Amino acid sequence: MEEKEFALNDIVEMKKQHPCGTNRWKIIRLGMDIRIKCEGCGHSVLIPRREFSRKMKKILVKHEGE
Repeated sequence: MEEKEFALNDIVEMKKQHPCGTNRWKIIRLGMDIRIKCEGCGHSVLIPRREFSRKMKKILVKHEGE
């Protein structure tokens, strides 16, 4: 399986959209679990890294920083 490269503060698109109607999520925590925050309503979700990798569709905005 291809490993997707993502980093802190990247904006990603998930396979299913959030109930608020948007499909943009910001990665706000990385570790064994990944916390993502909905760009529409601000709701945050903590999901296991393996599940996140499976459910992520693509990276929309790559964070440029240190």
